[in-house]
Formats: sequence, C-alpha cells, structure tokens
Amino acid sequence: MQQKHAFFTGLVETFLKGNMAILMIIVCLVAGAIALLVTAREEDPQIVVPLADIIVFYPGGSAEEVEQMVSSRLERYLYQIDGVEYVYSMSRPGMAVVTVRFYVGEDRENSLIKLYNKLQQNMDRVTPGITGWIVKPLEIDDVPIVNIALYSDRYDTHDLYRVAEEAVGKLQHIPNSSRITIHGGERRIVQVGLDTERLAAYGLSPAQVMQSMRVSNAQLESGTYQQANETIHVQAGPFLGSVEEVRNLLVGVYDDRPVYLRDVAVIEDGPAEQTSSTRLGFGPAGDPEATAGGSLEIALQNLAEPMDDLSHPSVTIAIAKKKGSNAVWVADKVEDVMRELSASVLPDEVSYRITRNYGVTANDKVNNLVGSLTLAVISVIGLIAFVMTWREGIVIAIAVPITYSITLLFNYLAGYTINRVTLFALILALGLLVDDPIVSVDNITRHIAMGRAPRLQSVLNGMTEIIGALLLTTLAIIVSFLPMFFITGMMGPYMQPMALNVPLTVTASTLVALCITPWVASKIVKTKPIETEEGKQASAIPFYRVYRRIMRPIVSSKRVSFSVLGLVVLLFAGSIGLALSGRVPLKMLPYDNKDEFQILIDMPESATLESTDAAARDLEDFLRTIPEVTDYSTFVGTSSPMDFNGLVRH
Repeated sequence: MQQKHAFFTGLVETFLKGNMAILMIIVCLVAGAIALLVTAREEDPQIVVPLADIIVFYPGGSAEEVEQMVSSRLERYLYQIDGVEYVYSMSRPGMAVVTVRFYVGEDRENSLIKLYNKLQQNMDRVTPGITGWIVKPLEIDDVPIVNIALYSDRYDTHDLYRVAEEAVGKLQHIPNSSRITIHGGERRIVQVGLDTERLAAYGLSPAQVMQSMRVSNAQLESGTYQQANETIHVQAGPFLGSVEEVRNLLVGVYDDRPVYLRDVAVIEDGPAEQTSSTRLGFGPAGDPEATAGGSLEIALQNLAEPMDDLSHPSVTIAIAKKKGSNAVWVADKVEDVMRELSASVLPDEVSYRITRNYGVTANDKVNNLVGSLTLAVISVIGLIAFVMTWREGIVIAIAVPITYSITLLFNYLAGYTINRVTLFALILALGLLVDDPIVSVDNITRHIAMGRAPRLQSVLNGMTEIIGALLLTTLAIIVSFLPMFFITGMMGPYMQPMALNVPLTVTASTLVALCITPWVASKIVKTKPIETEEGKQASAIPFYRVYRRIMRPIVSSKRVSFSVLGLVVLLFAGSIGLALSGRVPLKMLPYDNKDEFQILIDMPESATLESTDAAARDLEDFLRTIPEVTDYSTFVGTSSPMDFNGLVRH
C-alpha cells in the first residue's frame, strides 16, 4: 500500500512532522477571505453570446414591403456568416430590425468583424430606398442592475425626463457603470409648425425652409488668418442655441425684405408629442420611509390618499455595469450618488424609488452562503460530537472553511464571478467535501486508540490505509461532473461554474484531508487505548453498538439481505416514477427567489394608447390588493428596462 501511494504518503508525512500545515491554514484562510471580498458578485453568470441588432430604415415602405425587400434579403446574407446560429427579424412600416445571434462561445470581437465585413461586401446589393442602418451589439451586461424611478404628483413626465437627464449626467461618472437609459417621459423639442398660406404668400416652399434651417444649424471651420504674430482659427456658426434664435432665423427674401422663420411658422418650445405613459405606484407592503429623495411628509401624504390616487407619473433610469465588475459596488455607489442628488438636484416635490437592485440581491445570496457555511460548521461539530467526540468534530469543521477558501481563490483566478450558479455549486459540494475529512479523522482516531505505534506514526498509518479510497472517491465525483463541460447551447457557459466548482471543491477537500486534517488531528484528537479485538473495538463507541445491532440481522440472513435489497430497488423505482409522472418537476437549478416579475399586456394592434393605458390601470388596481406588493412600475407605449430573459427577446 505504501509503495502504491508513496508520493501521497510522503506528502502526509511532510505536513505531519513539520509546521507547513499551520502556515497553509493561515494562507488559505487569508486568501479565501480576500477572494470572497474582491470577486465580482452578480445575479447571473457571464455568458458570451455574440448578438447584434441591425436596424434598417426604409422610409415609405409598408410592413410587407419591408419584409420582402429588406428583412428577407438581409437574413439570407447574415446566414452566410460562419458561426451564425439564428437570425430573427421584425418588420414594421419604414423600418426593420434584424437580430443575428452567433453560437455560444464564439469570440465576440471576431463575430462583429465578420458581421461588418458581410454588410460592407454587399453594399452594391442594397435595396434602393434604404436611407441607412445601425448595428447595435448586445451582451449580458446590457441588462440593467439598478432601476431608479423618479416620480412626482406636481410635475408631469416631461419635467421628470429633464430631471432624469440631469441625474444621468451625474450617474455616468460612477466607476464601472456602463449604459444608462431613460424609460418614459417626453424629450424637450422645438416644434416648427409651417403655415402653408404664409409660405405661399412669401413664395417659399417647405424644402427651402428646411434647407435654411439645416444650413443655419451648423458649425464649420472657415480657415485661419494671421494677426499680431498669431494664427486665429475662424469658425462659421455656431449652432442654434435658443428658441429666439430659431424664431429669428432668416429663411428667405421677399420683395427685397428678409423673411424670418417666425413670419411663416409657429415655433413652440416644449415636450414632444406624448406617445407613452409611465407611472409608479405602491402596494400594501410599500414602505413610505424607504422612498428616498424629496419631502418625506409629501410622500407620506401621497401614500395616505385613496387607492385610486396611488399611481404617480414617473420616469425610470436604468443603470448597467461594465463586464466583470462587481454589481454590489456599482449598486452601492448608485445609491450614494442618488442620496446626494436628492439634496442638490431633485426638486422637493420629486422623489425617487429604487425598483430594481441586483447588487443587493447578489450580495444577500453571498452572505447567505457564508451563513450556510457557518451553520454547516456548527452542524458538523454537533453530528460528529454525537457519533464520536467534539474533538473530531472540530477537526472536520476546520476543513470546511479551508476547502472553500481554496475553491474561491481558484474561482477568482479563473475569472468567474460569484453568482447564483456558483453559489448553487458550492452549496451542492458542501455535502461532498466533508466526506474526506470524516473518513480521515475516523481512521486516525481508530489507529490512535489501538495504540500499536507512537501517536504520529498511528496518524500516518491511519492515513496510509485510506489514501486509495480518498483518491478514488474524488476521481469518481470529478468524472460524474465532467460531462457538464460538454453541454452545448446557452446552457453550456451558464452551467460552467457548476462544472468547475464542484470538482474543484472536492479536489481541495482531498488536498486538505491529506495535508491539514492529519496534522490537526494529531494535535486535537485524544482517545484512550482500547482492546484491538474487533468485537470489543466496535463496542467501545455507543454509535457502533447501535449500528451493529441493526446490521447483524441483515448480514447474517440471506433472506433478510435480499428483502432489504428488494426494498431499496422498489424505493429507487418509486423515485424514478415520481419524476416520470411529473409529480416531482425536473429542473437543472432550483427556482430563484426573485423579488420582481413582469406582466405583459398583449393588446390588439389597432389599440390606442388610451385603451391600453386603461387596461394597465385595471391591472394596477388588482396589484394594489396583493399584500406582498411593495411597488409597481407601468410602461404603456414604451419598453421597460429589460431583464435577463428579455435580452434576446428585446
């Protein structure tokens, strides 16, 4: 046995007779704590799925014409690209949106280069009438991690949109923040309504007025000149900066007199035409004190009003993070900035509510893991103390945080984040990683109690007997999880944290069982020598006596043995039947405890904004009756901030 496992026996002996074990304990715990703090925390694992939208503009074309002349042709070209898995398209009057999705794992930059090359190669085949297109790459980090709803009973959505624009300017300076979008509200625009009768009276056409506005609203380099030994750059312009400048814009000459834009048009400075409606409301579980920003008295007064008045005009700011950054840190910084803005930028009558915070949920899940580990350590100590002694329980309990420390360190070095799949893998491995320390300390305790050799030699002998079993159990677990590395499609990279972390955890557990557990056991385990006869040795521990009384009738009778085996087979068949009959649902992962969900209202295509808004208000009235609802955001005529499931579905 020693010759077969000479290397591992020497490894155990080296750590047993020196002080390397205590050094390894300290290094592993410190490295694990650092890895736990610096590893990025987020909801979902990083999935590399090269994805891009091609938005094509075809003015004047109906939905059918756009589909035939634009979408179908573009789909054929995109399918020719190497690595493309799916192509989706949506055609509407005057515009088409074609989504190209590459295979999971394809290099994102190379895929985008292929896409741009294919578009450029077919420039000569562009359908006449297309005015242009936009290529917009998408990735998992485009999903916002924080949604902030600005709401007020005094200001409308146009005013809230202007406040949101000011807030976005401050939020963009947050480190590791990425795309920031505003959902709802109307932009500020200058509307120019031409008077056809006045245009005819002055001999002007709308095209002439448009050309005059385009020329005047420009800034160009107009050369340089030298004066006083200096070179001065001359610029023509500048851009139009106010409504008065637009009104005083020269658009023509009639009867040797200048014609200004105010003479032929009505100019208004205000919101764009309302095409959407967005609101925020509170449910029975909504906490008014959590409504930060603005006046707390106003918020309390609003929530005390009748149920029909609980919906407020709102505008939502959605903040995404950069790839690989820590969602917890970004979300915390967003909260800090919003507290500052509530005191300096937001008007007193404008409040804000954070309706989505993936940083908090990701951090809570990591903290729950730490709490579960603490509970696991306590449980292990209790169980081992019940079966053996509390000293053996401490030896095994020490192995748990050390094993997780090694796993988290390699997880960080491999570039993985702490997400719900990673946490599921670590919790799943919790029941596996304690097997090696339990077997090790149990056999070490037995050899020490036998008293056949000095203490350190007894520890070494106990480990030498089970080295083969430890290695085989670890190898068996690795082999059982190895097929998960070959899962294809979207689930492949999604499940990679589990395929890596479970084998990594049991490997670290075996390493701890070989290097640290023997040394700790030699310092902590204390037992009195017992007689070496098998019967007396088994009867020395109460739990062994109970186990022996249960197993003796089973192994001593073939009839009883086969009966027990048949019962096990029946139970196994019954468990398979529960899965096949659907009584127990089969899922790769447990249901995630989400605190938000989306309700999509599918109205007829001919439905007006008002009728859709009325249906949404009926749904709001129902949501207010659900005790668990804290708040709800309504988006009518516009899209809400997307979540992970809506990344591809838009």
